[in-house]
Amino acid sequence: MLELPYKRTDRVGQQIRELLGQIALKHIDLSHLGFITFTGVNISPDLRSAKVFYSVLDPKYPKDELQAAMNDLRKAFRKYIGPELKIKNIPELKFYFDESQEYSEKIDKLMKDLKRNT
Repeated sequence: MLELPYKRTDRVGQQIRELLGQIALKHIDLSHLGFITFTGVNISPDLRSAKVFYSVLDPKYPKDELQAAMNDLRKAFRKYIGPELKIKNIPELKFYFDESQEYSEKIDKLMKDLKRNT
């Protein structure tokens, strides 16, 4: 069985991330933006706001346009999250592009270049 994170914010953040993935599959079509994966959620201690991080494979638009389009869908995501989350207030969502994927690819490329040169 999966061990739950200890902090409530971590547990709620993980639940929101899973719900966002389910909502994107069932209710909100994101294919016009590219293949979007929700990579993490940082939620405030009062559970009123959440930073949602996503990555995109095969993006159809530049990063800034993608982020604007994702943030335009905040209310729709919140509408579907509301009935599923068993907390008093549904957090305000704010979407951010996850730079860690690009960073790790850049590091991998540098490591491969170093191996070739040695």
